[in-house]
Amino acid sequence: MAIHIGRREFIVTVGAAAAWPLAARAQRAANMPTIGYLGPTTHAVESQRVAAFVQRLRELGWIENRTIAIEYRWAEGREERFTEIAAEFVRLKVDVIFTYATPPVIAAKRATSVIPIVFAVAGDPVNAGLVASLARPDGNVTGLSAQQRDLVGKRLELLREVVPGLRRLAIMNNADNPGTVLEMGDVLTTARTLGLDVVTLEIRRAEDIAPAFEALKGRADALYVCNDPLVNTNRVRINTSALGARLPTVYNWRENVEAGGLMSYGTNFPDTFRRSAELIDKVLRGAKPADIPVEQPTKFDLTINLTTAKALGLDLPPSVLARADAVIE
Repeated sequence: MAIHIGRREFIVTVGAAAAWPLAARAQRAANMPTIGYLGPTTHAVESQRVAAFVQRLRELGWIENRTIAIEYRWAEGREERFTEIAAEFVRLKVDVIFTYATPPVIAAKRATSVIPIVFAVAGDPVNAGLVASLARPDGNVTGLSAQQRDLVGKRLELLREVVPGLRRLAIMNNADNPGTVLEMGDVLTTARTLGLDVVTLEIRRAEDIAPAFEALKGRADALYVCNDPLVNTNRVRINTSALGARLPTVYNWRENVEAGGLMSYGTNFPDTFRRSAELIDKVLRGAKPADIPVEQPTKFDLTINLTTAKALGLDLPPSVLARADAVIE
């Protein structure tokens, strides 16, 4: 049976529906703790991690919209949005700010020294100035360290296994991200010890990606992409350009390989997001971030995209495929 609504009634109905979530949200905020989720990229990039995070909160008794409220904001890899979102969460007086990657944590830390901040992952949080030490953060920030330095050598060894005769390596990083600057330094040092010639590509915004690849033409045999929200947001654009330039890519995160990169080796992010939920549980039950040690990841994944390998004309060694945790076809 078709139901017809007159124009006047339709407007009233829509208006009421639009107003309801605002009223409900205000009521929720008054009655339950609120997490400010500062998403450095987009919901599409982070959907698997968000699901793991929310599921673990639920297991710990924090059920979204029933016993806890979560305010989601998405920065789309734009650094100015990190600062805007952090300031908004301070105005909203959220009970804890949750994010990941070094620049958003820095933005949150600059916005408040009072509201607890938990990060799912950050590269070298001590050298980046996020915490005083891993054992005693000594502030309002705690979370999980990415251990990037330990993984750089493994990524380069994997590249050498899958790219016969690798001699010239390009490294792409966001020059405004202290975490990726540290990572790039480690890649440079390791690459040189392996006898590789290195070309660096510095980007600061999405518009820098195309010119970077244009400048790279014919100068590299493979591309190492340092982890960063700007990179993750623009992963399809980077992978399309790399494929067009016939460049095998290595990343930190599986999502970038699902979007067409050749391979990644790094932290299992759904796992770190689950563990972050456990840290937030401690904070909401009264623990201070200063007293919660920064934890280390324990699960690492090797992901390979066979479709990309075939498009590049690469015949991947069985020994590498056998070690893969996930093979995308």
